[in-house]
Amino acid sequence: MKKNMGNLDKGIRIVIAIAIALLYYFNVIEGTLAYVLMALAVVFLLTSFISFCPLYLPFGWNTCKRK
Repeated sequence: MKKNMGNLDKGIRIVIAIAIALLYYFNVIEGTLAYVLMALAVVFLLTSFISFCPLYLPFGWNTCKRK
């Protein structure tokens, strides 16, 4: 897997994941929506930590800085 996520992209995903977790913690979201958003938050965190997003491949996107 080649890295295809830049620092800004990773930061945005982490902030969104934290926001979703806080919404769940403070009972702003609940039920099925909460489970779907928490799954999305986990995916965002995982892709941020490995710097690779599989959805970028079909589109040819790469947010890494070029060397």
